[in-house]
Amino acid sequence: MKIFGTAGVRLRFPNELDPILLYRVGLVLGNLGLSGTSHIVYDSRITSHLVMYGLALGMLSSGIDVYEVGLAPTPIAGFAASRRKSLGISVTASHNPPEYNGFKLYTPDGFESTRDLEEKIELLLDKSFRPVSWQEVGGFSRDSLVVEEYVTELLERFAPSRTAWRPIVIIDCANGATFDVSPRIARMMGARPITMNCNPDGHFPARLPEPRKDVLEQYSGIASVVNASIILAHDGDGDRLAVLDTQSGYIKLDRLLAYYANLALEDKPGHVIASIDTGLALDEVVERHGVRLERYPLGKTHERVKQLGPGNVAVACEPWKLILPSWGHWVDGILQVAIILKNMVETGKPLSKLLEEENIPDYPWDRRSYILDPEEIRDRLYEELVEELKGLLGEPARIIDIDGFRYEYPDGSWLLVRKSGTEPKLRIYSEAKTNERLREIVSSVEAKIFELAKRLGGKIIEKTLG
Repeated sequence: MKIFGTAGVRLRFPNELDPILLYRVGLVLGNLGLSGTSHIVYDSRITSHLVMYGLALGMLSSGIDVYEVGLAPTPIAGFAASRRKSLGISVTASHNPPEYNGFKLYTPDGFESTRDLEEKIELLLDKSFRPVSWQEVGGFSRDSLVVEEYVTELLERFAPSRTAWRPIVIIDCANGATFDVSPRIARMMGARPITMNCNPDGHFPARLPEPRKDVLEQYSGIASVVNASIILAHDGDGDRLAVLDTQSGYIKLDRLLAYYANLALEDKPGHVIASIDTGLALDEVVERHGVRLERYPLGKTHERVKQLGPGNVAVACEPWKLILPSWGHWVDGILQVAIILKNMVETGKPLSKLLEEENIPDYPWDRRSYILDPEEIRDRLYEELVEELKGLLGEPARIIDIDGFRYEYPDGSWLLVRKSGTEPKLRIYSEAKTNERLREIVSSVEAKIFELAKRLGGKIIEKTLG
């Protein structure tokens, strides 16, 4: 039975995800033999308590002790797994719409589950596990202290060495799980946070939980009204961060990743692992340090970190997401808040100025997703588009097919087409060194998508940007 997608389980309730399935998953987790305990955090979704208790019932029935951490960001599940040598579970559907829910699993070393482990879990779902006897059932209790330990350790690691500026910053928590932790981190690092959408609400009434460019740009005027220098925006569970600067607007995701990589490589040399949808800024910055950049499937960069050994990796990343092995083995959006504010507070400079001084490139880019009606034509359209792209934009210098198809062209431009692993979407990512080339790529590919949809008897019913 297939339940895992690009990053964990994200399914619609109740047609795809129901209490019976969750109980069966919990039984499997309890029988894996990874740990005798589990720690569960959850986001603000309406169904999160149901999902937590469904998983917990299965694990308790297999003899595993279950600790409820509470409403807290996903990174704390990885932290709890690492520090408690426990199974870490985050009940979340990340940035998906509110009708979705699911979970991410962390092993006792703090790593998110690998594809091998996920396949093993899926195979075991078809096996009948019997509950243990009544004397052997697990215990259920709370461990909210792990949140305070996370905050304390993060501050000890990233506290500014001096205070040259106390910037006003807007923290947008998307009505999600970072509602308390990120504003606290910002305040304790010396910034002056103004909170926005920090009341937990599983309907996500203020905005979609995915911190896309088209979702966040509506807030750009707010920053100037309150004299804020920056908007730091999370997704629903806090493993992602997007940034709007009052000077330059929405900061391209690749520029942020290149900035983090530059800081990490200045501190310590090592491998840089990036997902297939990252671009030229990251390549150029890593090349300056004489380091090899390796691309890996989206949502699975942690697997490569585990294979190489965390001590050998400087940074692993994908758009919105960062793994800094010197801090932990999990993707962490709150870590990004700490890194950005540390450098702003210490230098007295806005992020846009820091990016400029570090010579982090900024190339034209485009990210968009399409939903088709009927959904069933997506796979056929994808297959035909992959063939068309072998010549539509000129002959590629290289094609990478480890996660979708990435077409790289002699002029430095590139295009990635892939199917979302968590939603019924077709995703297109592109970048070029000139606006003219980017417009050519975007218009040609979009026209071809509409043409193929019509030919297959369907239509595009939604297009999102960023």
